[in-house]
Amino acid sequence: MSEAEVQAPSRSAARRFTLNTDGKRHPWINAAAAYSVVAGVASFVMGLQSASHIVGSALGVSAFLVGLWGQMVSATREQRIILVCGIVAAFVGMGIAIAHGGFG
Repeated sequence: MSEAEVQAPSRSAARRFTLNTDGKRHPWINAAAAYSVVAGVASFVMGLQSASHIVGSALGVSAFLVGLWGQMVSATREQRIILVCGIVAAFVGMGIAIAHGGFG
């Protein structure tokens, strides 16, 4: 086979990561999913440190509530998967931060 015969896969055949598998745009739900994951992981990390338990608690609560809202209005399976990961990370981070002193 020569180089001219070898073709790269087309863009449609390549797998791409998307949360909008239904073909519609959902910017608010996608933003909620991203926030719940990022803030949930940050809450988990801050919850492990005793000095930042107040910020970890606040981030955990906000990420948990935003994730629950996103879960309630989500439109696709992929959004729900990302949202549940963020909700779990936020819940665990919030729990650890509250165990280290919580909001006070």
